[in-house]
Amino acid sequence: MDPITTFSGKTVALPIANIDTDQITPALFTKVTVKTGLGRILFAHWRYQGDFVPKPEFPLNRPGAQGATVLVSGDNFGCGSSREHAPWALVDYGFRAIISTSFADIFRGNALKNGLLPIVVDAAAHAEALKIAEQHETVSVDLPNQTLTLPGCGSVKFPIDAFSKKCLVEGIDQLGYIMKHEQAVSAFERATNSEES
Repeated sequence: MDPITTFSGKTVALPIANIDTDQITPALFTKVTVKTGLGRILFAHWRYQGDFVPKPEFPLNRPGAQGATVLVSGDNFGCGSSREHAPWALVDYGFRAIISTSFADIFRGNALKNGLLPIVVDAAAHAEALKIAEQHETVSVDLPNQTLTLPGCGSVKFPIDAFSKKCLVEGIDQLGYIMKHEQAVSAFERATNSEES
């Protein structure tokens, strides 16, 4: 996955609370085990009429939203089932970060493991972010310093655990982290096996 350090991204607002994973990626389309191609089915029931005809009023379909990489959503984003297809689809669509006041725990974990940064901000910063996102303005993210900069509003800090931050900055998942320590793991196994002999 691509590393996340500092970046600026166009925003789009989806100010709906309690968006669950079945709305993010409807079960009908989640019978696949690959991460690519899922951006097309992101928010499919909201985003399209029949036969994948875009609904012009849906936020992602508006002309100004094209190329957005930061989604500003309502509270409790990603609730519902634990399907990993939800962050896969968001990343495949082109999102690098989501801003909300809270995320469902399992979704948050899945997002971090798949190169999608969930940014938690307080209610005041969230209200400003929504205003900015309605105009598709650009925000700046600095993951090493854990700051989100909103135009005209300054910077706010956001939380992230140290391990997830390290993986995102280095562009590796949990398996990639273990593989980076392959020599140490092999040395430990050799030492353990020799003690048991």
